[in-house]
This record gives sequence, structure tokens and C-alpha cells, in this order.
Amino acid sequence: MSSSASPPRILIVDDESDLRFLIRLALDPLGAEIRELEHALDALTEIRSFKPDLVILDIMLPGGIDGLQLCQAIKLDPLTAATKVFLLTAKGQVADIEAGERAGADQYIVKPFSPLALLEAVQNCCRH
Repeated sequence: MSSSASPPRILIVDDESDLRFLIRLALDPLGAEIRELEHALDALTEIRSFKPDLVILDIMLPGGIDGLQLCQAIKLDPLTAATKVFLLTAKGQVADIEAGERAGADQYIVKPFSPLALLEAVQNCCRH
């Protein structure tokens, strides 16, 4: 996405409102259009209608499906497969990261995270 293009559209899916707020603050310099959800179940419908460039997704979510399952569903659906997915999670073991890769995540970021590093990762992702 070039600087003359429209600002990126980002969907944050995390059940912690404080964390969603921190992510929003970190991404503020992008001027992105940001929407937030607490539950993974609502996310597929929102992704199809909002058409975000990027979904920032926690793995541990309430409501029936977790972030890995949602990531996999996004990547398997032809309507949403091109959507970039960043998993942002406290689950930092090698097996967790490998599970994220198998689910199709474009990036795996372990909490606690650097807001500046998140901003840079999102900038790099949305440029392409």
C-alpha cells in the first residue's frame, strides 16, 4: 500500500478492551480505519463486510472458536484468503508458534509486545 493509497483497514479481535485500546494507540500514526471485536464468532461476518487489509487476532478468545481456528477459516475462505492475519498472543512456546504458522498466520507476535515493533510490522504488511 503506497502513501497515496487510502489508509489501511484493520480489525482487532481480542477479548481484553485495554489491549485493544493499546493496539489502537500504537497504530494511530497510520490513520487506519480500525474496528474492534471481542469474539471470534462475529469476526468472519465482519471481515466479509468490512474487508480489512489486516486482522490482529488473539488466540485465546471466548465464544466457541479460538484465534487459530479463526485464522485458518480466514485463510481457507476464498473471499477472505488474501487478508493478512497477525496473531498477537501470550502463547509464546515453539509449539504455539508452529500452530500459528500451520493456521496460516502472516505474523506471530508474543505479548507483551513493543507498540513500536507492532506499528512497524503493520506498516510493512500494509505496504505490500
